[in-house]
This record gives sequence, structure tokens and C-alpha cells, in this order.
Amino acid sequence: MASSTSSAGVLPSGGRIFTSVPDVFFIPEFVCGGLVWMLVASTSADSPNPLGWVMFVSVFCFVMTTVWFFIFLCGANQGSIWPSLDVGIHFLAVVFYLSAAVMLAFITVGLGEVASIFTEALKVYRMYIAAVVMSYVATLLYFLHAIFSAIRWKTS
Repeated sequence: MASSTSSAGVLPSGGRIFTSVPDVFFIPEFVCGGLVWMLVASTSADSPNPLGWVMFVSVFCFVMTTVWFFIFLCGANQGSIWPSLDVGIHFLAVVFYLSAAVMLAFITVGLGEVASIFTEALKVYRMYIAAVVMSYVATLLYFLHAIFSAIRWKTS
């Protein structure tokens, strides 16, 4: 007798990833993560500046999301371990992006005091503000993806 609790085929593959609820967040995650990456990379970093962590998180999550997206697109995600991996990877991205967003916001607040004195720092300050907003949006998107993936994992 076949088991009705098999989780094979629970995750979408191919073009269905563009219509399933947690997986529609892939494209906005690409866009927001890529914007954080570009905005932070376009500024210069001082030696004690912790922007290295922000860059690591944005590049790591961008590459991880790209690989995960292509795994889903090719249909290689049909084993029983994939739903729990989906939840774990997206919760890891949430923790990483939240820590990077808080650190970037702290740096931006410090730069805001300097930007009010020096007009050259105003452009960098505005790019940091945009990067902070995009990093919090990316955190929210990864969080929503993780929550909906957890719901899908628990119901499978």
C-alpha cells in the first residue's frame, strides 16, 4: 500500500515556481539583494568599517538564491529533504540579512553626522540610506519566503 504522506512532488519545479506562493519571492529577493550589493560596493570603505560583513551577506545570499532558483527551475528539488532545506536556507538568509541591515543602519547613522558637515559625504550617505532600506526589504522578503516555506513544509 502506498503512503499518502510522501513529500515527493511537494515543491514546485519548472515554470510553476513563478506561480507558487513562497517561490514568487525569488525575483524580488534577486532585485533587493542585488541593489544592496551594488549600493554598498559603489562606496569606499574605511579600514575599521564593517561593510565587509554587509558585502559578504549580500553576495552570499545573492549567489545562494541564484543556485536555489536554478535547482527549483530544473526540478532537482523533488526529494524528501528539500522542503526542510528550503526553510533552513531562507531562515539563515533572514538572520544574515537582519544582522547586516542593523550594522549598515548603524554605519549610516554615524555617517549622517558627517554628511551634515561635509557635502562630499552627502552622496555616500544617500546611497547608504538606500542600501539600508533595500536590506530591510530583502530581510522581509526572505522572512516571508521562510515562513511560507515552513507552512508548506509542515503541511506536506
